[in-house]
Amino acid sequence: MTGNLMSRRELLKGLGAVGVGAAFANFCPAHLHAQSSPSSSKDLALDYDQYDALGLSELIARKQITPMELLDAVRQRVEALNPKLNALCYLFFDRAEAEIKQGLPDGAFKGVPFVLKDLGVTLAGTITSGGSRLFKNSVANIDSTVVHRYRQAGLVFFGKTATPEFGLAFTTESALYGLTRNPWNLDLTSGGSSGGSGVVVASRILPMAHGSDGGGSIRIPASCCGVFGLKPTRGRVPLGPSRFEGWNGLAVQHALTLSVRDSAALLDATIGPELGSPFFSPIPPRPFLKEVGADPGKLRIALALKPTNGVPLAPECKQAAMEAAKLCESLGHQIEEAQPPIEDASMREANGIVISVSLAKVLEDATKLLGRPSEGDVEEVTRQTYLYGRSISSTNYSRAIDSLHQVGLTMAKFMQKYDVILNPTLAKPPVKLGVLDLAQNTMTYLKNIAEFSPFTALFNITGQPSMSVPLHWSPEGLPIGVMFSARFGDEATLFRLAAQLEKAKPWAKRRPSI
Repeated sequence: MTGNLMSRRELLKGLGAVGVGAAFANFCPAHLHAQSSPSSSKDLALDYDQYDALGLSELIARKQITPMELLDAVRQRVEALNPKLNALCYLFFDRAEAEIKQGLPDGAFKGVPFVLKDLGVTLAGTITSGGSRLFKNSVANIDSTVVHRYRQAGLVFFGKTATPEFGLAFTTESALYGLTRNPWNLDLTSGGSSGGSGVVVASRILPMAHGSDGGGSIRIPASCCGVFGLKPTRGRVPLGPSRFEGWNGLAVQHALTLSVRDSAALLDATIGPELGSPFFSPIPPRPFLKEVGADPGKLRIALALKPTNGVPLAPECKQAAMEAAKLCESLGHQIEEAQPPIEDASMREANGIVISVSLAKVLEDATKLLGRPSEGDVEEVTRQTYLYGRSISSTNYSRAIDSLHQVGLTMAKFMQKYDVILNPTLAKPPVKLGVLDLAQNTMTYLKNIAEFSPFTALFNITGQPSMSVPLHWSPEGLPIGVMFSARFGDEATLFRLAAQLEKAKPWAKRRPSI
């Protein structure tokens, strides 16, 4: 038995070489996993990356592969690809091996390797730096509630993914980690702030990875990397117990995935309030996984192509949204061009105030902890944002929150007529590294991010669920996401629609040739 196990592991060691070559060809879509099960571990070495996370858990349940062998296969892929991509910033495979040996819970993802974004959640005994040199040695002493729920689902943690400092950027570049590169073109951004997770999934290191979204940080990298990314409703996934909200409710936790069903099943494993939760989302009538493949009915979809801030829309992004609208129409949905009546300038000012004050609190708390000023340890845009946050009066902060609540009311009224809003996820294809980083002049930075992602933050403000779906690729071979957003609490509609789109225009077979 031992000899046989060693030979299987040796076969799996070939995965790294396969991962950068032949394995990128002839990909079977994740939802066809049941028709292409490997007959041996040699087959798995060649095609483990053709399975979504639920498919891998099914292989483990059928004893066609062990969790340790799967972890070894993933390790080989990490060693082959991460030096080129810089997606993973911390690795602890020894810890993952120990968890497997101790025994894993019988959850939906038993034995499936998983990584956490290095921001907003804690795994006891590991660093959570938030992408900042300020916290590069900050070791957590507790698990976040969502991490505990991931563990109960059977996931095996082996690393963390890169993020820009405090999740402030729409790219994943930092003084601490360096540049995280897009696997479709290594000179371009992977998006942010969950760009490391987007790259891990796009490069098929893993079929899903944790992410968070406070202004588009799941959907932006999903678009840039050509994967599926859903931002759930505010309050759907817990953030505690160390803190119970991010950016006054703008930020939420979930994941980037290859398949729609993985996103649904992972959300099922993590939803529900915790003790002390300040937000509470409506309880779904049934598991979200059951919505995948369910008939969405004839949806009323508002096609909104004009950014509320008036920036120009790149032809490729407009084309992606228009083609998605035609696809939805062919599937029986009703499309109508309509723009939510949002007053952009006041909304963005209020949004900026909330984020800046929240950041000021983080840095002032760090100053007390360190016993010295903290702003010298952060990047330029972070420092300027902190100084602006300190200048905001308490009344202006309260007024900003009221203003954002009014935006939510305006959108709720608009959504009485529509089931879904369809936008381009981004106004531009992935841009060059350096365009969106936090080392530049703050005014230039704000201009660049406004021109790149004018659509996503609105749905953080309103708390609505929103997803980027990889439905289009540019003539240059770059992924272009399309965004769909539903009413508050209605992820079910998005999962039904996403599964319908996944079947009509599969994306999992498209992969970068890194």
